[in-house]
Amino acid sequence: MIKTRFGKTNFDVSCLGFGSAEIGFLNTDRERAARVLNLLLDEGVNVIDTSANYETSEEVIGQSIGHRRSQFVLISKCGGKIEGLESEAWSPRMISQTIDRSLRRLKTDVLDVMLLHSCDEPILRKGESLGALVKARKEGKIRFAGYSGDNQEAAYAATLPEVAVIETSISIADQSNINLVLPITRKNDIGVLAKRSIANAAWKKSEDQPGFYGGYAQPYADRLEKMALNPAQFGFTNAPEFAWPELALRFTLGQPGVNSAIIGTTSPDNVMRNIEFAKKGPMPDEMVQKIRGVFKVAQGGQSWPGLR
Repeated sequence: MIKTRFGKTNFDVSCLGFGSAEIGFLNTDRERAARVLNLLLDEGVNVIDTSANYETSEEVIGQSIGHRRSQFVLISKCGGKIEGLESEAWSPRMISQTIDRSLRRLKTDVLDVMLLHSCDEPILRKGESLGALVKARKEGKIRFAGYSGDNQEAAYAATLPEVAVIETSISIADQSNINLVLPITRKNDIGVLAKRSIANAAWKKSEDQPGFYGGYAQPYADRLEKMALNPAQFGFTNAPEFAWPELALRFTLGQPGVNSAIIGTTSPDNVMRNIEFAKKGPMPDEMVQKIRGVFKVAQGGQSWPGLR
């Protein structure tokens, strides 16, 4: 698995990372989730991304691979209201309580990265939320602070000296952060995680998406329909269930400044498939630029912002 330096954190991270939202929100069988997580580590994927509000995902990670903690970079998110915690969203107390809860659930003494989970720019500018992460870092509870979000909020967060990591939406159907956020992260040596890196598999029919993901992926499906992409145009001529995810993942990996592209799945087969795609490396720049041109034409002068 290809690894790169993760900005100013100086971690070396795999180009493919794992996002655990599906494990939590789809109430995945614990044994199956453990197979997926251990397979990822066995194959060299060392980025595990979760959030305090991904239902059971932190607990599942702690139970499944807590004993392998030294083998991966552990990233979680906080700030919003959490059931059972009696504090205001984005308050220092909520963030402190959430970090302590995450440490217990993940069965670890320290989180490598804790991200503010998509707060608005005025909250970032106020400084209390980020200050709570800085305090947790000084206390040894987290190693680095960062921000997860999109558009102007992510661009602003990337200018803050205490922010070491940005997680933002980048995919064939979500390209605004390529121009808005990535130049700033490169300038400031910030580690970048690309979320929704395969566009929520929006080429699938909504009824073929698991759980709530049919509706969740619809904005991307609408964009892809307007783009009228055909993987065969770009040399991906294998079956659609292979061609689409390879096209999508390698496009995201082809963006300068992206350190790790996050994929989420509850299927061991899909894990291996995405690992094989990632091992082929980033999409050639000429092909990347063609897809970016298709995106721009499909916009028709409209703004297609990064989607939360």
